[in-house]
Amino acid sequence: MLAKLNDLELWGADIGNAYLEAFTDEKLYIIAGPEFEELEGHILVFHKALYGLKSSGLRWSEKLHDIMKDLGFLPSKADPYIWYRENKDGTKYEYVAIYVDDLLIAMQNPKEMIDQLKEKFKLKIKGDGPLEYHLGCDYYLDSDGTLVAAPRKYVSKILEAYKNMFGEDPKSSKLPLDKNNHPELDNSELVGPDQIQKYMTMIGQLQWAVTLGRFDILYQVVSMSRFRLAPRAGHG
Repeated sequence: MLAKLNDLELWGADIGNAYLEAFTDEKLYIIAGPEFEELEGHILVFHKALYGLKSSGLRWSEKLHDIMKDLGFLPSKADPYIWYRENKDGTKYEYVAIYVDDLLIAMQNPKEMIDQLKEKFKLKIKGDGPLEYHLGCDYYLDSDGTLVAAPRKYVSKILEAYKNMFGEDPKSSKLPLDKNNHPELDNSELVGPDQIQKYMTMIGQLQWAVTLGRFDILYQVVSMSRFRLAPRAGHG
């Protein structure tokens, strides 16, 4: 919305191997095992923030924080992962929203910033260009030029995941829950660990769909998520 109101270009980008762009702040090491062949028994010291280390997320966040400050951006007081700065002529603000290594950029010239990230900071940028897909949500212009955000591809992936889990398509329904449905009154048998995992997966997928704008299923998803730790056969 801010991009459309301020006549800014909207781009998306992903930073490849983001954690490996940062360095550890602690002294971390391992003793090499037999898989290291001739280095077996050697002490190997970590310098880069490898994936799997507890502090890697923080180290990457600090690295990106320094980069954004160097580019003239300031973190928003409302959300520290939304950065802003005045444009070159001081007539409007430009914005960058960050989710770990995914960038959503609203600027007059987003390519200029992408080039700086690649050339000055040597980051591996992937999928940069006009925004079409970001964090599971599709973005496109409708017939009158209005920007639309809709999780169409993500919903399709949910349906495909359901089919892979159960070998059939989900049943079609006009409503997320049947009329007068009361899952809290269900007294069917509790399901096993495998079915619990599938139930939790589906609930998690639907919760993200709500986050992406499917507010029409919010009540139903919240209602069914109450049973994610101990679902019954009738909750499926």
